[in-house]
Amino acid sequence: MAGRLIDEEPELAFQHALAASRRGGRLAAVREAVGLTAYAAGHYGEALREFRTFRRISGSNVHLPVMADCERGLGRPDRALDVARSEEAQDLDAPGKVELAIVAAGARTDLGQLDAAVAELEIPQLDINRAFSYSPRLFRAYADALAAVGRQDESGKWSRQAVVAENALGQGVDEEPEIIDLGWDEEEEAREEAERRRLLEAASKPDNADAPAAPSVDASADNASAAEAMAAQDSNLDDQDTDYFTSDDAESDQDSVEEDELDTDASEEGHEEHDGAGHAEHNDERRQD
Repeated sequence: MAGRLIDEEPELAFQHALAASRRGGRLAAVREAVGLTAYAAGHYGEALREFRTFRRISGSNVHLPVMADCERGLGRPDRALDVARSEEAQDLDAPGKVELAIVAAGARTDLGQLDAAVAELEIPQLDINRAFSYSPRLFRAYADALAAVGRQDESGKWSRQAVVAENALGQGVDEEPEIIDLGWDEEEEAREEAERRRLLEAASKPDNADAPAAPSVDASADNASAAEAMAAQDSNLDDQDTDYFTSDDAESDQDSVEEDELDTDASEEGHEEHDGAGHAEHNDERRQD
């Protein structure tokens, strides 16, 4: 949900990510989500803390450019430059280095160092003849930095090249639009309406009164068959095993017997003892005779 809302409602996305962190705060992906949504919502302090936690858990420096931009958002461009000059920055991939260079250029601009901002963007990835996924953003940032120092001709050239790179990558005006039909098909609506009417008519028709009634003999036979089926089902139930089993352990068998069964067994044992005593007395009488 945080991923769905981060572009349209970043504050609500941040609240969803916080809810996830209360349930899985030790997961790197959860802390990453909190950091990204906090950054999108403008909570740069929280975002920086979450990104540091993510880096400690995962060992990844992938969000180093965003961390540097959080320093800028907190009004600390000098710290952003420290992040850009750190050893961890050397391990970033090409898109990460481009993003970090753009942030460093922004930090230089914040400090009023406009020429240094241009120099921050003159990196190996700044190739006017090659286009990568990061090239349009890099070209536009470089054009803005050139315009800030009064190099308008060069700025215009790089701005035009950014458009060329977008078109080459299928990201600009030449990208095929996603067409979504928001209209209602009148023919489909007419078919659905006809189907609804047909169903209503079929439901409102009475049953066929001319249909012959079933003979009473057949009904009796059906009842007899139903009774036989019920009796067979009852007999099958009687053949089923009981809900406890008999083992070699007499004590465990005794424990598995229900209380009412114990009472019944006790009464039966008492009856057998009584009968045994009666037979013994009768035998004694016969021996005396």
